[in-house]
Amino acid sequence: MSGAMNKAPSAILIAGPTASGKSALALALAERFDGTIINADSMQIYKDLRILSARPSSEDEARIPHVLYGHVGADEAYSAGHYAKDVSNALDQVRASNRVPIIVGGTGLYFTVLLEGLSPVPEIDSEIRGKWRAAGLTQDAEALHKTLGKTDPEMAARLKPGDRQRIVRALEVIEQTGRSLAQWQAEPGTPVLPDRDRLLKLVVAPPREVLHQRANARFEAMMSGGAVEEVRALMARNLDPGLLILRALGVKPISAWLRGEIARDEAIASGQAETRQYIKRQTTWLRKNMMSWKWLSAQ
Repeated sequence: MSGAMNKAPSAILIAGPTASGKSALALALAERFDGTIINADSMQIYKDLRILSARPSSEDEARIPHVLYGHVGADEAYSAGHYAKDVSNALDQVRASNRVPIIVGGTGLYFTVLLEGLSPVPEIDSEIRGKWRAAGLTQDAEALHKTLGKTDPEMAARLKPGDRQRIVRALEVIEQTGRSLAQWQAEPGTPVLPDRDRLLKLVVAPPREVLHQRANARFEAMMSGGAVEEVRALMARNLDPGLLILRALGVKPISAWLRGEIARDEAIASGQAETRQYIKRQTTWLRKNMMSWKWLSAQ
């Protein structure tokens, strides 16, 4: 790796599953290349979940500039489109200060935004969005899938009958635009990082047993380190159940424990299992989409 890094790249991208050590590597490279760390994790954007999302500590943020961490409220509906605008602005600011952007995270969609761009789906009117989001909360997913089959059979054929979130999205788009989401997705987007030849792209992927050990220990530490208080605060706000923040790892089992539905040990075991399943999904996605990157099994 050192031979490829004698000259500072235009940007460094670090992907990897949760608990892989991405943040530690980002800090080391930021110190080496006078870098600014930019977030590419869809849960670390929330100011309400510093502990549960494993956001960088305040000490790390004081050590190296960090951008796009904890800048979104729990009640905000933040999308990949929002991220595209935010990360583009962040990159402009980092480069204007003559620092190297170091983009780190585990959210595949955010890396897609950076390297491929998003299909140009128009904004959805709030009335249409509200209508289908409400339907998503009150109607059975299979019933919504049947409705989609009548208006957009192409997307209905692509989506599983239980994939409520994507079904609702497809219903919004077909009503707003009169075109299938599949047709919009076929149109190329504009990458945020077009200069691919000058990017250093790394995947941090320790052995699975190491990831599981780290994730298990980290979740248990979170339970006594502030995560419970974060979830309790979210519950007190009676947020829209469809908000992305409520799908953060650990929110569901901790909420169940706080409501008295399960024991604390059960909540920990459930949160750990949830995290291990997520690591598996992330690793599968990385192998499918990032095999051409430089893979690091250890730091």
